[in-house]
Amino acid sequence: MKVAFIGLGTMGAGMAVNILKAGHELTVHNRTREKEEAVAQEGALRAASPKEAASGAEIIVVCVSDTPDVEEIILGENGVIQGASEGAIVVDMSTISPTATRCITEKLGEKGIKMLDAPVSGGSEGAQHGTLAIMVGGDTAEFEKALPVLKAMGQTITHVGAIGAGQITKAINQIIISGTYLTVAEGLTLGMKAGLDMQKIIEAISGGAASSWVLHNRAMNVVNNTYPLGFRVRLHQKDLKIALDTARELGVSLPATALVAQIENGLIARGYGDDDVSAIGRSIREQSGLE
Repeated sequence: MKVAFIGLGTMGAGMAVNILKAGHELTVHNRTREKEEAVAQEGALRAASPKEAASGAEIIVVCVSDTPDVEEIILGENGVIQGASEGAIVVDMSTISPTATRCITEKLGEKGIKMLDAPVSGGSEGAQHGTLAIMVGGDTAEFEKALPVLKAMGQTITHVGAIGAGQITKAINQIIISGTYLTVAEGLTLGMKAGLDMQKIIEAISGGAASSWVLHNRAMNVVNNTYPLGFRVRLHQKDLKIALDTARELGVSLPATALVAQIENGLIARGYGDDDVSAIGRSIREQSGLE
């Protein structure tokens, strides 16, 4: 299948390489053009703009940071909408506003271009290994056509409903893991303050009801107070803003999510916005007198 991939950041680069490994023909574009080079060495073609990348592609994957970026890449002067053929499918794997997703879909539809919203979870490790969880909103026909490309990037691929449903599902995901990051940090900090062997504590609780992806993959970040990049604090905070805005529209109370968002605001203000989101542990450690 002929695929375009736009956005080769922490997540996108690994995802694009996995599309190549699955045997698809791939053209890539990134705003910082140097980031295209590594994927080009794996066999991808390079395009000078989203418009050029989209030309002739059956599936056009977009994976960038925020709503304005997606709007510019898809609808801008040199955007996907200017180059994509009628019947092409845009698969937006960014995490953005569900409302904006529906508006973009409507504008693409005026040109006969289809769209799926397909945000992901699984961190940079999942992007590299092709094991992401992918939450897809859109029509069934488009989902089935895009499925071979999605399978190259993900292990758990779920069609969750109409357009926009993928973004709401991702908001649910981010709400739940935000609380997990916070409570993992709190629990581990209690253990450290008590002078316990944290390797043994993590081993003990990993086999029970407290087990989680965060505990297995990020617990030692909190113990060591080092937060190498997996998923940036500032991007997670952006995702929580989307979740809180969506909850406000629907009349849903999210007190725990609002608390985590405030903790992340503080981390960003102190210059930790590019740390991994497990840096929530930094705040809990400091408040508990470990620093």
